[in-house]
Amino acid sequence: MKTFQLASWLLAGCLVSGAAAQPALAPAGQVTYTPEEAPRVFQLPPSAASVPSAPAQPTWTPPDPLWPRQGDLAAIGMPQVWPLLSASPAAPVTVAVLDTGYVETPELRGRNVRGPDFVSDPARAGDGDGRDPNGSGVGPLAWHAEVVAGLIAAAHDGKGMAGINPSARIVQVRVAGVDGLVAPNDLIDGLRWAAGLPVAGQPVNRTPARIINLSLYADFIPLTGCHARIRRAAEEVMAKGVLVVVGAGNDGKDTSGYSPAGCPGVLTVTSVDSAARRPSYANWGPAVSLAAPGGGDSVSSGVVASSVREPGGIKVTSGTSFAAPHVSGVASVLLSRFPGLSRADLQQALTRSATPFSGGKCDPDPRRSCGAGLLNAPGAWAWAARLENQPKAGTVRPMP
Repeated sequence: MKTFQLASWLLAGCLVSGAAAQPALAPAGQVTYTPEEAPRVFQLPPSAASVPSAPAQPTWTPPDPLWPRQGDLAAIGMPQVWPLLSASPAAPVTVAVLDTGYVETPELRGRNVRGPDFVSDPARAGDGDGRDPNGSGVGPLAWHAEVVAGLIAAAHDGKGMAGINPSARIVQVRVAGVDGLVAPNDLIDGLRWAAGLPVAGQPVNRTPARIINLSLYADFIPLTGCHARIRRAAEEVMAKGVLVVVGAGNDGKDTSGYSPAGCPGVLTVTSVDSAARRPSYANWGPAVSLAAPGGGDSVSSGVVASSVREPGGIKVTSGTSFAAPHVSGVASVLLSRFPGLSRADLQQALTRSATPFSGGKCDPDPRRSCGAGLLNAPGAWAWAARLENQPKAGTVRPMP
């Protein structure tokens, strides 16, 4: 992963942390769908706004003490969506976090599943061996997966932070070494296992994910395009209907050269700051699907989260690693209420409802694009509700 390496990838995830800097599709190219995934499309009347709005609802704010500092969740409209979620029947949704590994945290009590450790190099694993069944986080970077998971699913319990979907189940899969680097083979096998596909030497995952969050990129390969084997693994996973959400990277470069962020079909997410502008670290370009809050260039503008691994129990950090779980969290909210949505439906709801950037761009340089706009949770809910009531392509409604 280099300075998006957390040595690289942690900076998909964490450019600014604490007091000092630390060492996805409205797709790239063409998106293809299996016949079962054929997207459902509805047409708005010509007079309607291009982004549908959720029905007027009271807002709700969680009682958690860090909530007043979580402007990122307010910016994407979660206070307007939580009342809708609580008023509707909700199905449990599993989100896999492929990252630094499992951390036991009260924010996810009863909903935090420890998956395997896929780090094959014993020298980088830091736990005395290579791959093993215990995917616990090891070393000083273990907080990274904890924060990503907390943004998606932390409880609304009057303690610590608030997550986007407090009923989501998290499956933690370790693919990053203690150095923050991710080997392509480890990422490939972790992806396949998370989706319930067979992996040699591993028991089948009995809790396969509907959504996989990748706040990382693969190291040890050139950053010249989507790596063929990673692309093939992503395609196999997506063919099962799994939404793959990827952080764009923190090198301030075109993300098309990164794997998996530059791979077709994934939902690649870059960061914007509190003014919905691209921070200097955030990768950009045609492979980016949309943007979400990931913190700005300064320490004070980072995303705030609780962490049992950090002094005082609080982590403040910036990076596209933390933009991506905003999208994964909202996607899990949509699936909780609308479980029949396909991967294509989810991508459409998330990207087509995004709030356009002021002036139509996130950066003064139009080449440095940030996708469709800023993640808009109420708009995505409304879009998903309309999709739920539309027939899939090729289906016929019965006559009354």
